[in-house]
Amino acid sequence: MKRPYNELNIQEYEASVNNQIMSCLDPDNLKSFFLFAGAGSGKTRSLVQVLDQFKFHYGNSFRIQGRKVAVITYTNAARDEIERRLQYDPLFYVSTIHSFIWGIIKPFQIDIKKWLINSLSNNLQELSDKLQKGRTRDPEKLKAEISSKERRLEHVTNTNQFIYSPDGDNQRFNSINHSDVIKIGQQFLMENALMQKILKNKYPVLLIDESQDTSKYLIEALFEMQEKHKESFSLGLFGDTMQRIYSDGKHDLGSNLPDDWITPVKEINHRCPTRIIKLINKIREPVDNQDQVPGEYNNKGIVRMFLCPSDSNKELMEEEVARIMSELTKDGSWSCDASDYKTLILEHHMAANRLGFSDLFQTLYSVKGLQNGVLDGNLPELSLFTKRILPIIRSNILQDDYTVTKIVNKYSPLLDRKHFNNKENQVENLKLAKQGVQDLLSLWTNDKEPMIEEVIQSIYNSGLFTIPEKFKLLIEEEISQPDGKDNFSDELDAWKDFIKIPFSQIEAYDTYIKGDAKFETHQGVKGLEYPRIMVVIDDEESRGFMFSYEKLFGAKKKTATDLRNEAEGKDSSVERTRRLFYVTCSRAQESLAIVAYSNKSELIKTHLLEENWLDEDEIIIMS
Repeated sequence: MKRPYNELNIQEYEASVNNQIMSCLDPDNLKSFFLFAGAGSGKTRSLVQVLDQFKFHYGNSFRIQGRKVAVITYTNAARDEIERRLQYDPLFYVSTIHSFIWGIIKPFQIDIKKWLINSLSNNLQELSDKLQKGRTRDPEKLKAEISSKERRLEHVTNTNQFIYSPDGDNQRFNSINHSDVIKIGQQFLMENALMQKILKNKYPVLLIDESQDTSKYLIEALFEMQEKHKESFSLGLFGDTMQRIYSDGKHDLGSNLPDDWITPVKEINHRCPTRIIKLINKIREPVDNQDQVPGEYNNKGIVRMFLCPSDSNKELMEEEVARIMSELTKDGSWSCDASDYKTLILEHHMAANRLGFSDLFQTLYSVKGLQNGVLDGNLPELSLFTKRILPIIRSNILQDDYTVTKIVNKYSPLLDRKHFNNKENQVENLKLAKQGVQDLLSLWTNDKEPMIEEVIQSIYNSGLFTIPEKFKLLIEEEISQPDGKDNFSDELDAWKDFIKIPFSQIEAYDTYIKGDAKFETHQGVKGLEYPRIMVVIDDEESRGFMFSYEKLFGAKKKTATDLRNEAEGKDSSVERTRRLFYVTCSRAQESLAIVAYSNKSELIKTHLLEENWLDEDEIIIMS
């Protein structure tokens, strides 16, 4: 590892990187760039500093011309932070990728309708062929899915105005989901010259944060657009392929760039202690050998790996690890009595199991079309619970009647002014809304724990909130068909099982998705940082095939598929796991404990020593 930068060197280096980026944003000489920014390198700081410079030099002319700089972020939290640091200046349009793309395609309503009709028609043809050729174990379920698609196609055909909600609040037939927004945007950018013209004229500079996880199809469409309009459109990508988490990202982003692209590098890691920087450099060494360097002010830090038997009492084992870390670091915040550390686990269903929402997670995550929405908390059907019912329950516990009233006023169709014919009608609806809240809250009296179905039924009966179509269908099926029906699609089957789950699992899920739980997944912490981190590794509990720490740590042989994928330059379970391990370890600001459950502790220890990831005294075998 290179010698640490001193304060003066850091300032000079950071200024040099910012100047390279700034040189690309000259409106009279636009160029495109890819900024390599490893973990803790301060890419958001560079982004804000460069945009402040841009505002000083070119802000007035952009405002006069009605132009903006677009900044695409990966999460709403990142969007809010960048907006705050840019002081909410309207010169900069900061948004998530879905909201940005929707803003571009929204005016093309006729084209959106054509795309949806074509997509649904093709999908229906595929399903019909599958049914006719007998390629299904459940013909009735497939018929129900075809019937659902036909109804959707009929509604689309009779609709001329489509809507999209980035928060998933819209439940109507004319609403478009996240996935379709990206697909439509990608195709329109590739094929619609007018859209390209509108985009480059309104946003001559488009900057994408966490670009390695942005849809590869969308990135490729933007690359193609940039190639056609390189003199009037600057595409700036901020990212690090080693921090790519999601499979739909472009795996080779940053390589094979056009010769006229600028490629600045941020190599200083401002976040991690020197010991952890050394570890993460070794983790990524086989991939690209992009070494990071600390500043002279970075502390030394401490890393320990605890190898634990698979059949351990995991709660007690992790408490013991925290106690040992408290002693080793002389940091009482690791102690069990006043612990203040973040536990990172591999898979979401490990978190679900530990936090008490495993039934909810497994039921919905089993359906491919629901997976992304479950992981990012944006499933429209769950908004009824997380944005309306849960806040009412929590506010009622705090005896906060004002917030309860505010929620009902905002979301209840009973209080929609469009439905008030006269003052008498208004008074009656207010009474109905009040009674609806009382009926809902009565489900929790005397320490009762209602099922989700009971909550939905209460809302359905009172009309307090709008019920998503899928829940309405399920409730009405139960009303009209006491024995139920089995001809649901896979998604409806999942929702049918979902409503039989205790409502308490909604609260546990909501706490986890908002980041308020003790546990986080490896995937969920990108961009975040914590003083003390405990990484929990357990291939057996994670039960996944996408990741394997035992392979990464040399305790299990790579499969033929792994070897073939690596030979062909494709992703493998080992490389996916390596990236997650890099992201996880690079979140630590002071100390890092890695807890690995395996019955092959000696094999793992030998491999880690051979790879020079850890020293012998940094590996502790627990019993």
